[in-house]
Amino acid sequence: MTPIRLRTLALLLALAALAPSVAGAAEPVASVRIAFDRDGVVSTQARGLADVAAARAVGADDPVRVASISKLVTAIGAMRLVEQGKLDLDADLSPLLGWRLRHPAFPDAPITLRLLLSHRAGLTDAAGYYAVPLDGALHAVTDDPRAWDATHAPGAFFRYANLNFAVVASAMEQATGERFDRLMQRLVFAPLHLDACFNWDSCDEATAARAVVLYDAQRQPVRDDNGGRKPACAVNRSRDGGCDLSLWKVGRNGALFSPQGGLRISANGLAKIGRLLLNEGGVDGVRLLSAASVRAMEQPLWTYAPGNGLTVEEDDSSQSQRGFYCRYGLAVQTLATKQEGCRDDPFGDGVARVGHAGAAYGLLSGVWVDRVSGTGVAYFATGVPDAPRGARSAFTEVEEGLARAAP
Repeated sequence: MTPIRLRTLALLLALAALAPSVAGAAEPVASVRIAFDRDGVVSTQARGLADVAAARAVGADDPVRVASISKLVTAIGAMRLVEQGKLDLDADLSPLLGWRLRHPAFPDAPITLRLLLSHRAGLTDAAGYYAVPLDGALHAVTDDPRAWDATHAPGAFFRYANLNFAVVASAMEQATGERFDRLMQRLVFAPLHLDACFNWDSCDEATAARAVVLYDAQRQPVRDDNGGRKPACAVNRSRDGGCDLSLWKVGRNGALFSPQGGLRISANGLAKIGRLLLNEGGVDGVRLLSAASVRAMEQPLWTYAPGNGLTVEEDDSSQSQRGFYCRYGLAVQTLATKQEGCRDDPFGDGVARVGHAGAAYGLLSGVWVDRVSGTGVAYFATGVPDAPRGARSAFTEVEEGLARAAP
């Protein structure tokens, strides 16, 4: 059979696999699930297409935009700077940032890194968080009164907000003088030998060529449909339409490389992040964080009780339902909270796993570790922007399936 016919056959088989299931729910365009323990990968399951137009099968080493798992990885970088004495979890960030970061209704309350990483700073996404142009400034968002919870003082209320992590990235840049995406290469990806990046610019061409395309409900590409290349512009363009990264200035716009959701990393890469947590800061002979830092990240700083926070993300990108968030530390979520109103156990076994979930542009993702058994799972699925609700949790049916068994 000729190469053209083989390609056509592969595409027809792939499109058939994307047809709605008997239950009426659309199957993912692609899904990958990695089970691991402290020593390495235990099993790998991959199904579907990384790129429908190219009829390219998905693999465990293909980079995908993992959405809010980016927050966990950003926090790992931030904690490295804390260990080096370049950041302080409890210092007022305004002097470091170079602009006044204050809740307008509570101007005497300092905003700290600990509050930002745990979504308790009082920030919301109501004024935006990701659309700051290349030549813009993040303080234009934080100066907007809509960016703040009008009712609750910093430290008093959990409200999941992506804007927190744009501020964290600005602080990281100010503390080091380095551009956030390059800083994360130095702090996390290079030491762990990960082919990963925030918003593509610092990934190599070979990694970008394996990108997993994200699709909407009509199976139309919405992110990373780059034809096997790096995108012409990896960030939000300037107000004049340009994309000159030499315009970057230290700490001015921490949203530029999407620290809240723009990480491109493979399922195998996520598994290594999970193993880093399981081994309390070290993996494959590399000590990245101290055990104390990992424990500090995982320790819940907020546990849901009526009136002390929201259990669901307000941003439109999320597919979570009420009861999704019930315990949260420094960018680490804890599952299976035994509290009325909590439905945060996609595994359905009551085990208090730690990690983070992600959802955006039709993708669902997760990395979860069970410290007691020394095991974990990393997964993602694409093309499921309207996944059915889960039967046993506030997660979707797709996530429940990937959490417990083969996709």
